[in-house]
Amino acid sequence: MYEAHFGLHEKPFSLLPDPRFLYAGRTHAMAMHMLEYGLAEQTGYVVLTGEVGTGKTTLLRHLLRSVDNHVLIGLVTNTHSSFGELMKWIMLAFDLDYTDKDAVTQHQIFTDFLIERYAHGQRVVLIVDEAQNLGREALEQLRMLSNINAESDHLLQLILVGQPELRQLLGNNSLRQFVQRISIDYHLKPLDREDTASYVRHRLETAGGDPDVFDSVALATVHYFARGLPRLVNSLCDLSLVYAFAEDRTDVDFDTVFNVIETRVQDGLSTFRPLPESETRANLRRRIVDEPETLVSENA
Repeated sequence: MYEAHFGLHEKPFSLLPDPRFLYAGRTHAMAMHMLEYGLAEQTGYVVLTGEVGTGKTTLLRHLLRSVDNHVLIGLVTNTHSSFGELMKWIMLAFDLDYTDKDAVTQHQIFTDFLIERYAHGQRVVLIVDEAQNLGREALEQLRMLSNINAESDHLLQLILVGQPELRQLLGNNSLRQFVQRISIDYHLKPLDREDTASYVRHRLETAGGDPDVFDSVALATVHYFARGLPRLVNSLCDLSLVYAFAEDRTDVDFDTVFNVIETRVQDGLSTFRPLPESETRANLRRRIVDEPETLVSENA
């Protein structure tokens, strides 16, 4: 809709997890290094957590694109018990036949598969996304699967990705054997103000546009209302470009972003930070620039 107006060859703020747009800011770069290290060194369990919208899935997509042919990755995203037995989804992830097979037979088929891949010099990695939906029994099942190891190598490596509730689940004393096998544990935090600005500029430039479409105050405003969550940053920036396009402008300033927030709050479906009460537009603009930490603490 607005791509030609801003000189873009594609939408820079799509909500789809496209690894081409991955911005390696401080927190995301560290998370990626930890994931890559876990794969390269064949560590035990790897756990990556983060709030909804922090970019966990984008990191996973980037990781999947970066592995070589010696690593076979299976991805499971249907983790809720209502979707059926976890073992069937695991076998489906590696294209193994589970039809009309009981639990013992499924386990044996998967064991034979791991041994066969190991004999051919191929490592097997299981990534479980949305792992906060797993129960204790499912986690114990994963632990039992990881027992299928050679003397010096892991035949199966496990990466769990989920929301903060996963950390609460793993804090259960009954799962201490599982937790003891976690070698890498990283919590993905929201972007800070500086990284939010760099993130927005990076995505604009990646899409072929001017990285300075948003002025500095607009970027600070985006960070405040989106809380530094990449998914909300994308949504707010996308709508801001629509508003600027509708006004035939080639830049985005504080008023543009504020107008988006004001409209969304009135609609009642906003997940952005709410507008502070008894705060004029002019004073809010000043405080976002000069007193961001105080403003956040007052309206947390």
